[in-house]
Amino acid sequence: MSTPVGPAQGPAHDPYLWLEDTRGERALDWVRTRNAQTEEMLFDDSHRALEASLLEVLDSGERIPAVTKRGDHYYNFWRDAEHPKGLWRRTTWEQYRTDRPAWEVLLDVDALAAAEGVEWVFAGTRMLRPPAGEPYRRALVMLSPDGGDAVEVREFGLDSRDWVAPDDRGFRLPAAKTRVSWDGPDALYVATDFGPGSLTRSSYARTVRRVERGQDPAHAPEVFAVDESHVLAVVSRDARPGFERTVAVDVIDFHNSRTSVLGSDRWRPIEVPTDVQVGLHRQWLLLSPQTPWEVDGRTLAPGTLAVAPLEAFLAGDRTVTEVFVPDESSSLESYDFTRDHLLLNVLHDVSSQVLVADPAHGWAVRPLEVGAELHTFEVAAVDDEDPGTANDYWLTLTGFLTPTTLARGTVDAGPPAPVKRAAGFFAAEGYAVEQHFATSDDGTRIPYFQVAPRGMALDGANPVLMNGYGGFQTSLTPSYSGAVGRAWLERRTPDGRGGVYVVANIRGGGEYGPRWHRAALREARHRAYEDFAAVARDLVARGVTVPERLAATGRSNGGLLVGNMFTGYPELFGAISCGVPLLDMRRYTRLGAGHSWIAEYGDPEVPGDWEFLRTFSPYHRFDDEPLAEGSAYPATLIWTATSDDRVGPEQARKMAAKLIDAGVPDVWYHEALDGGHAGASDNRQSARMLATSYGFLWRTVGAARR
Repeated sequence: MSTPVGPAQGPAHDPYLWLEDTRGERALDWVRTRNAQTEEMLFDDSHRALEASLLEVLDSGERIPAVTKRGDHYYNFWRDAEHPKGLWRRTTWEQYRTDRPAWEVLLDVDALAAAEGVEWVFAGTRMLRPPAGEPYRRALVMLSPDGGDAVEVREFGLDSRDWVAPDDRGFRLPAAKTRVSWDGPDALYVATDFGPGSLTRSSYARTVRRVERGQDPAHAPEVFAVDESHVLAVVSRDARPGFERTVAVDVIDFHNSRTSVLGSDRWRPIEVPTDVQVGLHRQWLLLSPQTPWEVDGRTLAPGTLAVAPLEAFLAGDRTVTEVFVPDESSSLESYDFTRDHLLLNVLHDVSSQVLVADPAHGWAVRPLEVGAELHTFEVAAVDDEDPGTANDYWLTLTGFLTPTTLARGTVDAGPPAPVKRAAGFFAAEGYAVEQHFATSDDGTRIPYFQVAPRGMALDGANPVLMNGYGGFQTSLTPSYSGAVGRAWLERRTPDGRGGVYVVANIRGGGEYGPRWHRAALREARHRAYEDFAAVARDLVARGVTVPERLAATGRSNGGLLVGNMFTGYPELFGAISCGVPLLDMRRYTRLGAGHSWIAEYGDPEVPGDWEFLRTFSPYHRFDDEPLAEGSAYPATLIWTATSDDRVGPEQARKMAAKLIDAGVPDVWYHEALDGGHAGASDNRQSARMLATSYGFLWRTVGAARR
């Protein structure tokens, strides 16, 4: 249930507050009624066929099993038709490189769910680093009871392949939004809900305690705490031999934090501006400012990656070395260390590049040739502590028309060798990928990718699906999707046309680093929506499509994006799929984890902020900006999940109810009862969710004759 209503947000201002009672019977009755109407309209034979086709993609044994190396084993979590909830398993390198590896199953989540009568969803592990030369023997396993962010934590024995029972002093923590870190074999740092006063307004842990084996967490000593208005407290132990340390992070908001290292008797803060992103690796401190930062007698540009010796920096030395400096076309996506090298994943006009920096040679940077334009490739270290793999790296390569390839290489030892290739799920040879640039309202060039049938006629008759996000410095890069291929590209209109898929790299994202992100923060949020609209107009101007043939889809922050397309640019689109969305920017901070996103959007409790928030709150724009005479809203599907404890289903419910009660035609609503913020917790649920979204959009802009 939501936070009690404040004075400025009382029931008189919102007749749909009752739908915020997430599991209240009245609200759920409304959900069941809307679900039934949507399913009656959409769930026909063609929908069932599409759902089965997408499930075949998701369950395929020809996918690449992603692995993480720990000791001598390679660990993987896998779902398929026989194991819809999944298997946590491991194998050896000799087996993994074969076409049909032999796996040792550690945990069968389907069997666990059946035995305990709980629909468990696997949510990851934390492995206990063993003493040098010994195998990994213990892990913490996170399990969500409904696919939400709240997880139960249990200790697991890798040798016994079973839980370490509480009677044997095994660690077990009840379901909550918990973060844990091992502190040796017999203690944990635990950030969780310890009762009143232990959570931030964002619903995450405000305090961290050190819990010893056999100790009641309620009686464990508090080691770190943050202000209730901040987002989260985190403490973790780095057990890397020779560089052991305990690190605390005060996550102030989504873009600001303070990091400290535990000294002999106190926390030693790393004194940098709060918007400088901090990383630690062995003796190195890595620093990446999000705004211009004056340090060491010069100004570092936003998005720069600089490095300094940690102990010297803690002692007051501000000498830093710039490793990566962005330009107008490039940004740093991520980095990782092998033993002797720093690997940099870089975007240049939203296409991938990989650079290698050498600490032993003054951090000199050089390219690593691994891929092609208009593709995404990413490198990551295999295991920099194992002498046999110390400078090995994984290379993952994908593209809109290129099924994912996993390769493995060694820095300075020639090109990487393919290890696994995923199967293709549609006839990619009939399509072409192009990159175009639209011009936004303020003159900024906005890149977008277009995947279309070769020889496509530019006569405005093509069904187009636009995807976007534009927030939290998240980049949308080329990637292969069998679901997009089957559900959109390979579909055919009555006159035989295939679908066109477009990805818009709008501001608010990370495609050009912090400057691209910050250009659409808070009161500048409108730029992201102007960018998306500019791409839509460019598609029409180029003759690719017309508004009645143009669909838009987005989830979460992308749901807010397409919600603003519905209310602010209805003339540009024929259909919209709005998934697990933010829509009510007056109430969002009181729902789910919304308070943690104030730095991105603004604070509706602050009068000056609410003035601009209202301009991109679809729930309010619908009332504030009446539809022009003779115009129509696009057909719209709003969908979510009851168990989403991040954004929550409340905003989706209220928006749908408001539109339906106002008599807006062709507005539909669907809510999965579980699945969390992802909207689905297993492959079958994912296939249904995808078939519902794609099927609705195609029914509107693709299936009808022009």
